[in-house]
Amino acid sequence: MSLLEEKHEWGATRVRDTFLGYFKERGHTFVPSSSVVPLSDPTLLFTNAGMNQYKSIFQGTVDPASDFAQLKRAVNSQKCIRAGGKHNDLDDVGKDSYHHTFFEMLGNWSFGDYFKEETIGFTWELLTKVYGVDPQRLYVTYFEGSEGLDPDLEAKELWKTIGVPEDHILPGNMKDNFWEMGDQGPCGPCSEVHYDLREPEDGKYRNAASLVNEDDPEVIEIWNNVFIQYNREPDRSLRGLPNKHVDTGMGFERLVCLLQKKKSNYDTDVFTPLFKRIQEITKAREYQGKFGTDDADGIDTAYRVVADHVRTLSFAIADGGVPNNVGRGYVVRRVLRRGARYARKYFGTEIGDFFSQIVPNLVEQMGHMFPEIKKKEADIKEILDEEEKSFAKSLDRGEVMFEKYANKAKVKGSNDLPGDDVWRLYDTYGFPVDLTRLMAEERGMIINDKEVDEAQEKAREASKGDKKAAAALVKLDVHDLGALENMTDVPKTDDSAKYGRENITSVIKAIYHGKKFLQSTKEVPEGEQFGVLLDKTNFYAEQGGQEYDTGRLLVDGEAEISIENVQVYAGYVLHTGYLKYGELSVGSEVITEYDELRRHPIRNNHTGTHVLNYALREVLGNEVDQKGSLVAPEKLRFDFSHKSGIPDAQLGEIEKISTAYIRQNSEVYAKDVPLATAREIRGVRAVFGETYPDPVRVVSVGVSVEDLLADVKNPKWEKVSVEFCGGTHVKQTGEIKELVILEESGIAKGIRRIVAVTGQAAYEVQREASAFEAQIERLENLKFGAEKEAEAKKMGSALNQLSISALTKSQFRDRFNKIQKAILDEQKVFAKADNKRVLDAVTDFFAKDEDAKTLVLKVDWSSNVGKAISEAIKSVSGPKSALKEKSVYLFSANPEEGKIVHGCYVSEHFKAQGADGPKWAKTVTDIVGGKAGGKPGAPTASGQGTDAERVDEGVEEARKWIENFKI
Repeated sequence: MSLLEEKHEWGATRVRDTFLGYFKERGHTFVPSSSVVPLSDPTLLFTNAGMNQYKSIFQGTVDPASDFAQLKRAVNSQKCIRAGGKHNDLDDVGKDSYHHTFFEMLGNWSFGDYFKEETIGFTWELLTKVYGVDPQRLYVTYFEGSEGLDPDLEAKELWKTIGVPEDHILPGNMKDNFWEMGDQGPCGPCSEVHYDLREPEDGKYRNAASLVNEDDPEVIEIWNNVFIQYNREPDRSLRGLPNKHVDTGMGFERLVCLLQKKKSNYDTDVFTPLFKRIQEITKAREYQGKFGTDDADGIDTAYRVVADHVRTLSFAIADGGVPNNVGRGYVVRRVLRRGARYARKYFGTEIGDFFSQIVPNLVEQMGHMFPEIKKKEADIKEILDEEEKSFAKSLDRGEVMFEKYANKAKVKGSNDLPGDDVWRLYDTYGFPVDLTRLMAEERGMIINDKEVDEAQEKAREASKGDKKAAAALVKLDVHDLGALENMTDVPKTDDSAKYGRENITSVIKAIYHGKKFLQSTKEVPEGEQFGVLLDKTNFYAEQGGQEYDTGRLLVDGEAEISIENVQVYAGYVLHTGYLKYGELSVGSEVITEYDELRRHPIRNNHTGTHVLNYALREVLGNEVDQKGSLVAPEKLRFDFSHKSGIPDAQLGEIEKISTAYIRQNSEVYAKDVPLATAREIRGVRAVFGETYPDPVRVVSVGVSVEDLLADVKNPKWEKVSVEFCGGTHVKQTGEIKELVILEESGIAKGIRRIVAVTGQAAYEVQREASAFEAQIERLENLKFGAEKEAEAKKMGSALNQLSISALTKSQFRDRFNKIQKAILDEQKVFAKADNKRVLDAVTDFFAKDEDAKTLVLKVDWSSNVGKAISEAIKSVSGPKSALKEKSVYLFSANPEEGKIVHGCYVSEHFKAQGADGPKWAKTVTDIVGGKAGGKPGAPTASGQGTDAERVDEGVEEARKWIENFKI
């Protein structure tokens, strides 16, 4: 039976469910896997271990109001990615039997509850009694001692007590058996379990002790039990923790592998259902599980790479790790491009929608455990297709250029691929360096990383110069246009291809720089911006509120112009930018390649603008007229006539109508129509005063332009978005995903402005709002006190800076205002009680000792104590006070913050002897630091000190000073 058809007693789902069930039965709370994209932890590219979400518990910083604060035992299967940063297995995937960029980590945790004995007992019982693993194939390790730490003989003895033979219990060093979270923080010895995959010889197992922790593919670590009992201090010393914790992690794929009696994780039903789907798509030969030289055609390696990568991509995108050029987004893009290249090279399949065809099978396989991939399935597929299509546009050409660069090096007798060429493959064709390295290895070549870094730095410096020069955009003026009209060999640009989505080939008709038309880029001074006119273009020139495209003009491997801006002048489309390398001349044939990843969100935003315009009229009425717009990659802006601000209820209705229209997934139609006829279409929207071409382009969402023209007066067209527009649009409104209004404001009398986002940007603001809502909920649940006041102050500032839905922001403001009011009310109640507390301390003293003339007293600290002391002094010194003849000095100190507050009142009896408030306060200030205030000769004074450690000395000095006067 083939690998793909095998059935297993221990199927992957049963293995996972058994683990979770075992620990649930033993009092562990199931905690769903945290996001694989740790948006709240900037120190991590991806979640790479099961313990990441419990960091706050280990570090003692857990929010006391959260569920985690009460957590004693936990179990889960954590999604992990190791494809970038410190933990990066990307280069090894496909080459061996056990490396993955995405994997699951099964784990059980104890937070100050059970410790070594129970952990080791659970481990052995689950493996040998529940899963039925042969104990003879298991080896365990313990910490041998180092850095002044004793060996973990307790763990060793516990393993022996359970029945593990002594020659299967092995010591391990600091590297293998002492786990640390980082340079600082909780840490402790660990005890690993290893499994011998080898079959017995003549019915006997060979001792595998010498192969443990030696990276032998047949003797693998499957489970690690970490006993967190120390804290690594900043000075690298270790201190014992007050609470001892357990953190365990078992590789799910490895466990399935051994239970299914395989030697490769990839031979299990974690991967074989994906292999089956890949075979259906590609018609390739069946997966045979071969490695290295045995895998002569590379097909098995490609199966492993593609299956692994589709898992990583799907889970990363589902959790918000969208492909881009920065950080974790770049890692996702690298993984996709690496996988796409494997698919094309080894399976011979076209890319553009390859990965998305596998995603439904992955969702069926894992969606019950991780419902987020089921919920986000459509988005995952759409993003994968978008990225694949973008890469497909340059993959063929990039591979040709790689061969050219490789052959050039070989001719020179070198196996080194030059750094400049490696960088150009990335910069021009989107080949990540690790993909080029892989291709080089296939050719028996190597890459000099230092040279690549130097080429990248050189490009970065050149880019800085470009941006500086870009401040003065090269433009055509009336004289230049006059000259062009007389140049018969320079026609007006045919830009009809701007509505397509493919690269085209064009001919350079003119090169413009320094008020002159040149014949070659060689005449342009190095690093300076210039313009290019083509016979035809697929670039969109800035017009109608839509921003320009960027991209490149190039002859593969010979020359490239980076296009930074595109403007149209009387029918001439001028592409402005910088020469990156080589030389181009008038008459050169170039590939015209706009940046699809920039235009894609522009398309979303432009069609979103049409939908928004429709919704505005539906809610506010037909008197709404467009007054201007901006369509950029990151947002859309729409200005319109309306007399007053839009209330939240109406804003919500506008969003609701827009969203409903988008989710209909209506087709977007466009057609050039005679202007007079187009104006007759019922409900058509046009900008008042705008001059339109004849014929004019009509864009309709949901109804074909032919149907509109067949019955131009039909009242049904009032319920359709129909506009005159020359911009680029989506094919179906579903591509827009969401429309979220960020801002509604007035910009002039009778003119309002809406700023909104669509697509992934809309998802981002929704995620940001969701994260902020969790903070608000936490603040609402916090008990009144200094922490709540401090958090509210920070949150008020953060709320003002938040870029989220205007409606949601308004709701947050209402909730936040209620929190602030509650804090103010609580502060008033607290202040009143605190004032009474301090004053009662004074009055109670004199009630017990009516003859006393003075009181020097330290009272307990509170956030309001300074005010309470002032109020008590004011009360004592008041004209109608029964204590007016008493002299009082009050203190309070907060050693943690180093603060002291103090205040005093000197009665007339002591004033007559030369005492006053400021003099008395000065004696204290000399000791506790800080300042004290009060008019010379005044009976009262108050101060703040900076040396809280000396408050008792201050109290004593104040007492001595007043006692020097006659009572």
